[in-house]
Order: sequence, then structure tokens, then C-alpha cells
Amino acid sequence: MNRRTFLTTASAAPAAGAVGLAAPAAKPALSTKIVRLNLRHTWTTTMSSSQYRDTLHTTFTRGGITGHGEGAPIVRYHEDAASAQKAVESVRDLLLTANPMQFGKIMAEVFKRVPGEWAGKAAIDIALMDWVGKKLGIPLYSYFGLDPKDAPLTTFSIGIDTPEITKQKTLEAADYPVLKVKVGLATDEATIEAIRSVTKKPLRVDANEGWKDKEEAVRKINWLEKMGVEFIEQPLPAEMLEEQRWIRSRVHIPIFADEACQHAADIPKLRECFDGVNVKLDKSGGMLEAYRMLQIAKALGMKTMLGCMISSSVSVTAAAHLSPLVDFSDLDGNLLISNDPFRGVLVEKGKLILPTGPGLGLTAAK
Repeated sequence: MNRRTFLTTASAAPAAGAVGLAAPAAKPALSTKIVRLNLRHTWTTTMSSSQYRDTLHTTFTRGGITGHGEGAPIVRYHEDAASAQKAVESVRDLLLTANPMQFGKIMAEVFKRVPGEWAGKAAIDIALMDWVGKKLGIPLYSYFGLDPKDAPLTTFSIGIDTPEITKQKTLEAADYPVLKVKVGLATDEATIEAIRSVTKKPLRVDANEGWKDKEEAVRKINWLEKMGVEFIEQPLPAEMLEEQRWIRSRVHIPIFADEACQHAADIPKLRECFDGVNVKLDKSGGMLEAYRMLQIAKALGMKTMLGCMISSSVSVTAAAHLSPLVDFSDLDGNLLISNDPFRGVLVEKGKLILPTGPGLGLTAAK
């Protein structure tokens, strides 16, 4: 081998070695998993009673970054974890081939392709938004231009139970300055009286469409006002808007739409019937749609609230990133379970403390 041949071969060798050792780029990946969340107490509302809830967890990975999402379907909207999982899997091809930085375009296509299954859509949306925040290196509240110091107090929810257990739950919620109480049954007065026997804290109540008669609703709401209740959610079934308008003119505390307010298109018709709206990521289909709903409600002069289903810190933290926008929040779904797989938004004396990490800012639970 002459000198020229040796130098040519030697200079090419490192380059060839580098090419040979370089790891091939990992393909985008999507995973879905149904997770059973165990409740600290049996959870009872006018709709159901349960000791656990199944939610759908998703992960979206691309370019070495993984975004986490969650959807918490409930029977009220004819959804369950299995149907949510099927919905996500139906758009796997879209998610794995599209550019995740075009998340608005992706979610528009998901909404077009998938009828219903709003919790499944939320699981996709949250995973994409977590990925985007991590890609940009900023918390999602910064992406939306919000100040985490503006995050409001959250209520702590008391489900329907016997008076004695209701008292116990109330005492266990000593660190929370405002309580939310489920009503809507014949036991409403006994529930509120049990709570009032052990605390004078401000209360907010949610009837979950439990009252079917407008006269009964007016009587109960006016009694609740005397018991220190600040406002009430969804006294009547969602479709009873004329009756709801009648009620609103005969009571003095604000009334918020919950089950009647699922999507952005619902809000304008609710303006004359309710004082505010309760927006939930699992009803709306994720953070992007929830943000749009809150802006519409604010533009119409309505009060705004962010709520949640029983879910892990994935979904609750996603909602919490939008909470600086709202007047009130009820983001305690993760506080009601005993096996949260993640750690995200924290609560200190009722105040939401948003994570500082990029995206959702989640960490694995210890």
C-alpha cells in the first residue's frame, strides 16, 4: 500500500465507523392503556355509585419526547374506557404520520373522523399538548400566555352518603377552604345539615340534573342560599332549558351549566338560562376545545369554571394549566383516588400550585 492509498483509506475509516454506529431514528409511537383508579371513599352522585373508575391513558412519542394523555369517560355521555381506547386506536395512522407541531390541524381531523368519544379525544389532545410543551421546553400555561400565580382555589368534593360518613368526609377535608357537595336526591337537606354541623365553610353544590321539577328546584335553591351555599350547578336535566330560565329569575345565587354545556356551540343558547358554565376537558375533547369554550363564555359575559371527572393527575393537571383563565375551579379528581400513577398539580390550603416543568410537568409517583 503506497502513502496516498493509506491516507485515503485512513481518512474514510472514521466516517464509515460513525455511520455504522449511529442509531437509526426511532419511529413515532402511540400507546393506550386502561387504568383502574381506586377511590378513597365510595363515590355517589345522582348518576351512579362506584369504588373505582377506569380511565384511558395514552402516550405519544416522537423524536425522543413522550407526551402523556388521559381521558376519563363516564356513563352520562354514553362512553367507557374501552370505547375511548377504540376511538384512539382508530386514528393511530393519523397520529403516527402527522407533524405533532400541527396539533390544531391534527385535532380538527380527529374531531372529523371520530363521532362522540370526547374523553378519548381528550386523551389524544392532552398527550399532544404535553409533547408540544416539552418540545418547546415550556410549561403549558406559558404556551397559553397565562400566569400560574392566577390559578384559583379549588373546591374539594363531598359525594352523597349517610350523614355520619358525610361528617367524616367533611372533617377529612379540613385543609380545603371551600367544599363542593353533591346533591339531587331526597336526602339533600340531611346532607347539608350534616356538613353544617361540623363546618361553616363556604359551600358550592352540584345537583347533577337530579331535580326534575322546577318548583322543587326553586325551593331547594333558596333554602341552600340560607345555608351558606355560594352557587349551584345543573339543577335540572340538560334539556330543560325553558324551565331553567324560569328558575333563574326566582333565585338569588348563581347557577352554572354542567351537563348542559358540553361543547362550544352549546354556550350561546345557555346565556339566558345560566350565570356561568363548568368546562371539563373530558366533555369538550381536550385542552384546545376547553380553551375555546372558556373564551366564548367570557366574551358573552358569563362566569367560568373548570371541573374534572375522577381521574389521575394527568387529566387534572392538564385542566389546571388553563385554570388561571377562570373564576372558579373544581379540580380535585386526583385527590379522590388512592393510586395516582403521576404527580403534577399540587394543592396547598386549597390553592392550585402548577408544575414548573415543560409540558404538563408530570413526574412518576413514588
